[in-house]
Amino acid sequence: MNNKKNKFKTFIERNKKSNGYLLRKVSFNVFYKIIRAVLLFGLCFMILQPLLNKVSLSFMEEQDLYDSTIVAIPRHFTLDNYKIAGYLMKYWQSLLNTGLISLMVSVLQIISCVLVGYGFARYKFPLKGLWFGAVILVILVPPSTIQSSLYLNFAYFDIFGIFSLITGKPLNLLGTITPYALMCLGCMGLKSGLYIYMIRQFFRGIPKELEEAAYVDGCGKVATFVRIMLPDAKPIITSCFLFAFVWQWTDSFYSNLFLKSDFAILSTKLANIAGALDSYLDVRGIAKKATTAYSQGMIATGTLMVIIPLIFIYLFAQKGFVESLSQSGIKM
Repeated sequence: MNNKKNKFKTFIERNKKSNGYLLRKVSFNVFYKIIRAVLLFGLCFMILQPLLNKVSLSFMEEQDLYDSTIVAIPRHFTLDNYKIAGYLMKYWQSLLNTGLISLMVSVLQIISCVLVGYGFARYKFPLKGLWFGAVILVILVPPSTIQSSLYLNFAYFDIFGIFSLITGKPLNLLGTITPYALMCLGCMGLKSGLYIYMIRQFFRGIPKELEEAAYVDGCGKVATFVRIMLPDAKPIITSCFLFAFVWQWTDSFYSNLFLKSDFAILSTKLANIAGALDSYLDVRGIAKKATTAYSQGMIATGTLMVIIPLIFIYLFAQKGFVESLSQSGIKM
């Protein structure tokens, strides 16, 4: 108690000597911390509240959805929503298909975008500014504006008329994963322009002396890129890989455009879950059409089942991302 009194007297004396500056500084720091805490709480609440609301709805029976006295905690707890949503979405098959396509797309995008981004950052070539402007257009132009062109290009795919000459007609690549691979290798995949820009900016920040030292030691351009530049680029490669994987995981635009309607993908199955629920109830003679509240509850359950694997992937990859970032800082 005496110690606190002594500290208070010391503070008063120091404040008098500073003509009140110390009190104003301490008051400002306290006010700043309070405002920061309120803003952080509000931001976290805005992000987590819809997710927590979906978690609550996923465990409610249908009668709880119409009970105005229930806010967040279900009165009749059930796991049937997850069973029904899993059946409607063909969950395990869709999960496997989505994982394989997302992994393939992410790997191909990273390979092509790293090569292109490194080229833009380190080499000079004709019309470099024009080509980089095209990369910016890939970022700015929505994919929906070229939807018709993409559909016709892959529905009647041909290279200089070679396939028409051999088989008599062009190839129809729709309904396969080939369009994904071709677009990713051509740096026209989902968000490829953004990844090229990010990787280019990262490589531009690496001192050129590292490459020059490697050249002096006898490394060629390829060996320097593989042995020197790629290890330093692990943080940005990890980030772009995670972005590519997550965006492809939740993408429905390219999935609806390239794949067959009956192909099991989580994003498309989630978008059609309300219609599938009506058919499910009609077959079982429960009802002809699901109520709006029950459909929304099932959509909330399906949404959670889609994002749960992403949460585990992030938790698994976060450690590697932090480690690669710290190692890159030590090397630099």
